[in-house]
Amino acid sequence: MSALDSVDRLLFSLSRAFCTPFAVFIQIQGCVICLTLAIGWAFAAYVRNREINRMKDGIKSGNSFAFLCHDINELEHSNQVNLPRVAVVMPLKGFGEHNLHNWKSQITSLYGGPLEFLFLVESTDDPAYHAVSQLIREFKDDVDAKIIVAGLSTTCSQKIHNQLVGVEKMHKDAKYVLFLDDDVRLHPGSIGALTAEMEKNPEIFIQTGYPLDLPSGSLGSYCIYEYHMPCSMGFATGGKTFFLWGGCMMMHADDFRHDRYGVVSGLRDGGYSDDMTLAALAGAHKRLITSPPVAVFPHPLGSDLSFSRYWNYLRKQTFVLESYISKVNWIMNRALFSSHCYLSWGFVAPYVMAMVHVAAALQIYIQGYSYEQTTCTTVGLSLASCLAICTFTELFSMWNLTRIEVQLCNMLSPEAPKLSLGTYNWSMVFVALLVDNFLYPISAFRSHFSQSINWSGIRYHLKNGKISKIERNKDTGPKFTDLAAKHLYGKKGATPKASFLSSLARSLAQWRQPKKYDV
Repeated sequence: MSALDSVDRLLFSLSRAFCTPFAVFIQIQGCVICLTLAIGWAFAAYVRNREINRMKDGIKSGNSFAFLCHDINELEHSNQVNLPRVAVVMPLKGFGEHNLHNWKSQITSLYGGPLEFLFLVESTDDPAYHAVSQLIREFKDDVDAKIIVAGLSTTCSQKIHNQLVGVEKMHKDAKYVLFLDDDVRLHPGSIGALTAEMEKNPEIFIQTGYPLDLPSGSLGSYCIYEYHMPCSMGFATGGKTFFLWGGCMMMHADDFRHDRYGVVSGLRDGGYSDDMTLAALAGAHKRLITSPPVAVFPHPLGSDLSFSRYWNYLRKQTFVLESYISKVNWIMNRALFSSHCYLSWGFVAPYVMAMVHVAAALQIYIQGYSYEQTTCTTVGLSLASCLAICTFTELFSMWNLTRIEVQLCNMLSPEAPKLSLGTYNWSMVFVALLVDNFLYPISAFRSHFSQSINWSGIRYHLKNGKISKIERNKDTGPKFTDLAAKHLYGKKGATPKASFLSSLARSLAQWRQPKKYDV
């Protein structure tokens, strides 16, 4: 036979092999995974959309500040003066294109109670130190903010070290502490909404939220968006959840002052991941984690986010499963490791099989073969068609959730530039689905066997689930962070000139001021 005939024979043989009972099971499983994701996203969209409708009803009823609270009477001065003190702790590393906007959204919160902002850096050499110092000087008359040099971590990750130093330095009367990543873009009413839920239910151990990724156009940015989307359904419960995102965590300040449930010692003594450690402690002590429906935050990704930076980010995400604080936590992480790897490749494999079925069918049509001549069946094409329908359903559900979260973010931040669903490329989203799920098990296994990771220029080594060694070398580490392209080293004073957003942020801060000081 000719070379082409040999290729045809191989193609038809593969198509027949992919019609065996086991292969059919794999393909049906892929369809089930797609539909399960679609259903989860549909439920998450329902929860978010319910909040949108509640806000619209409030506006119709005359509450022009529905983006701040459901009951406009809560904005009365008599209610505002009784609000508890909140300390906002923000560990920083580097300075990038979105940081200034994010920090301004944080310090210009319209929360009416006493509020302090603590920015924590490793050293004055961090580019963030000078950028934040200038920002604090700009808003010195409007907000209570300070920058603190935390020094180098020796027993835990630098982020956790900065957080713990921030807790030590917070005001003695602070009732709640809110940990924020520097890439979180808050809404004006976010701190008030989180605090209101804590006041309503004192049993809450941690309140959290989740980011809405805004891809920059590169494949790496879409892979990160796709990576976060399955987790988003766990945060869109409107209440109790088992998930925790370290970018936004509100907790009782006294839990840190008295080291309740081992929150301080668990983080300090070898802690690598703040959210995984605290989630494990919550599970061990049966404490409540909640995520209010308004806790979704725009998360713009770096405009030049390369594929290599996505890979570094994925490595850090899979590496957290190698850290643990107890035997039970280790078992849970192994279960997550195994199930995620299995489901990731279980998601990708059916598409490989479907491509073979479609290629075989096209070759039969082009060459004029009969199905009897090739011994192929139409079963493969039927399975591929079923997968295509399930994939469309999945992508539609993902699109719908993203659409609703974009609308919710626009309503929660009426003064901010409007987000648009038109910036999303859904062909790239589909490619990212395949790429990210294919690479996840590879990254997970590499993390398992390496037991070390480079995070923002610092290499951490694990032993028995805890950090055992920390290496710092600016010459061999990355120069930029993974998601926001922040400069980790370099220029020390560069912040953009004041702009319209700066003026708007200042006016928002001044709007809040009378509620704090009027008598």
